[in-house]
Amino acid sequence: MFDIYTIIFLALAVFIFLRLRSVLGQRTGRERPPYDPYSARDVRTATNDKVVALPGRKTDAAVRPAETAEPADRWRGIAEHGSAVAKGLDAIAAADPNFDAPQFLQGARAAYEMVVTAFAEGDRRTLKNLLSRDVYEGFEAAIREREGKGETVETRFVSIDKSDITGAELRARTAQITVRFVSQLISVTRDKAGAVIEGNAGKVTDVTDVWTFARDLSSRDPNWKLVATEAGQ
Repeated sequence: MFDIYTIIFLALAVFIFLRLRSVLGQRTGRERPPYDPYSARDVRTATNDKVVALPGRKTDAAVRPAETAEPADRWRGIAEHGSAVAKGLDAIAAADPNFDAPQFLQGARAAYEMVVTAFAEGDRRTLKNLLSRDVYEGFEAAIREREGKGETVETRFVSIDKSDITGAELRARTAQITVRFVSQLISVTRDKAGAVIEGNAGKVTDVTDVWTFARDLSSRDPNWKLVATEAGQ
């Protein structure tokens, strides 16, 4: 049989249980929804002046027109804008971002003087480094014939007055640039006895040459080689 105290505690327990149920089992409409770790977070934009737009993001401002990829004055002093030479240089520069036309012309002038001087002196080693195989064979044959006759050539540069690019193109991965040189030099050819058989040791001669240089852009070798020569007017 239950004593009076047991009955009182049981009644108290039932009372507390009913009170808790009446509170916990009801919704007020203010409860927070359960947290979903995969739901998108609410990102709010700051309203102060320190906000920096990320590159590439569109803004409300009008989009600026893209700058011309090839400016009209890109080859100023070297080739006329829109000409075949300019288009050829554009193609070469697109394939080789390190291409610099003024620097190329400076190197071409140096190579021109070196080749003419080396040919006069019969310097095959220098020629072999600057000429393509076909051109070298032609130069070497002329030197050999001259040596067989006992002839010598004396050439001295006075000046290189002009060096203009007259042609430029990209064939596959090979760039070709043609340069027209106008120079002044003194050249004399002597026979085995030392007598002058061609030229004049005291006369400056105007000479025009048209040379074509080529370079394989897929090669690590940065040097251009002479691949064709002709007398110009």
